[in-house]
Amino acid sequence: MSDSKPKPLTCAEFQEKLPDMFAGEAGDIREQPELRAHLATCTNCSALVRDLEYIAEQARLLLLPTIDPSPDLWNQIQSKLNKDGKPN
Repeated sequence: MSDSKPKPLTCAEFQEKLPDMFAGEAGDIREQPELRAHLATCTNCSALVRDLEYIAEQARLLLLPTIDPSPDLWNQIQSKLNKDGKPN
């Protein structure tokens, strides 16, 4: 009878797999028992993965297209500035 428990990874082995995980080649971390088992027991690697996921999310947000305000909004701002700048 084989043991269904995954072989524990060392931090070095886990961290060797990080580039593949974030490149999308290794799939979701939570789908891989040996990676999930290591994250459940290693606070350092768990923190590292959280930090990398945060950095990756922030990088994705930087690539989102921006929307310029409508010309009407700029006209309203200019009108308000002109009105506020004139003496009564």
